[in-house]
Amino acid sequence: MRALRDGFADHARASADRGAERLHRLLDAQDDVRHAAAAGTALTPELLARWNRITLGVPVARFRRGPAYAKNGRERYGLHPATEHWFATCVAQGDETAAPLAARAARLYLDVAFFHPYDDGNARLAGLALQFVLLREQVELDDVVPVLNPVRRADDADGAADLARLIHGMAAATHRRRLRASRHPGSGGGDTLVDPGVGW
Repeated sequence: MRALRDGFADHARASADRGAERLHRLLDAQDDVRHAAAAGTALTPELLARWNRITLGVPVARFRRGPAYAKNGRERYGLHPATEHWFATCVAQGDETAAPLAARAARLYLDVAFFHPYDDGNARLAGLALQFVLLREQVELDDVVPVLNPVRRADDADGAADLARLIHGMAAATHRRRLRASRHPGSGGGDTLVDPGVGW
């Protein structure tokens, strides 16, 4: 069931003060995510690279060639000869359907964020990857601010589990609001109905 609104697109538009061109590129990447998810496209590093090219407006997106830093230098992501291979392995594992959907989405989001595969655009790419995993299972979010806005640490295992639970909860709330709106047109949503029933 579709959400009442596209939380990812709303989140992108909320950052429009960063520039119209940046916004248009991110919305274009989200369109590509939706088309790829609808087509059942396999999740691969090449697909992630394509979205990074779109968001940055560059012809080529190469895996970084040196250490990366985030949070004003407080976190350092090193580079080993096998880092790119490890990242590809994690991406493939994120495509396995045996794990719960929210856990797969959370893990891929964090893998992109903390492998930091590219010199730029990794936060946007992590959000796109999360959106793709959910959409391929026909799960939409009408609000992504609690998922995408908080600063997360690479060494926070409990936080990773909390993220999976948060994604599950946001999807359930999205579904309840959509059900309420379909049963009571003009109600403006709400958060009081039943189990989302989307195979979680």
